[in-house]
Amino acid sequence: MTARDRIVIVVLAALAVLAAAWLLAVAPEREKASKLGAEVSAAQAQLVSAEGQVTSARTAQAGYATAYASLVKLGKAVPTSQEVPSLIYQLVQASNQKRVEFSSITSGGSSSGSASPAEASASAGFTQMPFTFIFHGSFFDLEHLFRQLTDFATLSGSGSIQVSGRLLTVESVQLTPGGSSGSEKGGSEQLTGTITATAYVLPSSQGLTGGATTAAPVGVNVTAPRAAARAATNPAVIGANR
Repeated sequence: MTARDRIVIVVLAALAVLAAAWLLAVAPEREKASKLGAEVSAAQAQLVSAEGQVTSARTAQAGYATAYASLVKLGKAVPTSQEVPSLIYQLVQASNQKRVEFSSITSGGSSSGSASPAEASASAGFTQMPFTFIFHGSFFDLEHLFRQLTDFATLSGSGSIQVSGRLLTVESVQLTPGGSSGSEKGGSEQLTGTITATAYVLPSSQGLTGGATTAAPVGVNVTAPRAAARAATNPAVIGANR
């Protein structure tokens, strides 16, 4: 065997050792590293998703108290029951503020004067409560009172709802001379104002808040988004996926 042959044999043996080392050590580690890299990428994606959920949850939580308060306020405009005594109290307060005598309230009446609100409330399932109100006062005092009644529940230009009493749809207004108060107020001729209006009650199958509380809606776990974020950043969770 020549020296050249020995060199070739040594080189081939070295190459065989390197190939064996690659197959036995390096290749499995590279495969493992590739797998770990994929798991890390998946964990990072999970973290981004969890952080997004946390941000959304915190935003919703920050506005929840205001939304809940607005919902409860809407219950004053459209309650879950008829609450006629409360309606009478609101009418008495409004008439006293406008120096008008609240004479009577009668349940029932025609709502043909305005079909659109009635149709909308019927399609939404609201119970309609027609009333006839009679007031005595001067023309301007009655005008101010009627405006206040229609402004018990209003929608502002910004989209916010202002509620100070029951939601009333005024169907008709009739003014006739004379009043039953026995005296004129402010030196103006007394008129009798008769209003036909409709109040509304929530459907019997619906509650005002649907079981929600001041803390959170029904079935919402306020700690879940935080737990998801902690789990996504927990090294033990990433290690468990390996």
